Amino acid sequence: MLVEQIGKRIKERRKELKITQPHLAELAEISTNTLYKLERGQGNPSLHTLCKLAEVLGLDIQLKIKNESGRGI
Repeated sequence: MLVEQIGKRIKERRKELKITQPHLAELAEISTNTLYKLERGQGNPSLHTLCKLAEVLGLDIQLKIKNESGRGI
């Protein structure tokens, strides 16, 4: 999943839950600027940051590992 798609999903879920960016950032213990950039599809969030956001938003993170042929293993 591309960073843009991740950011879009986080923003959608945040709005579903009626949480402001500053409140979500506080709950996830990240900076508001980090959240702002992520929702805009910018930056390169760490897995740790994504896990914190997913936990607050009630989302799951799924990782796919691809082999050299591009197929999932």
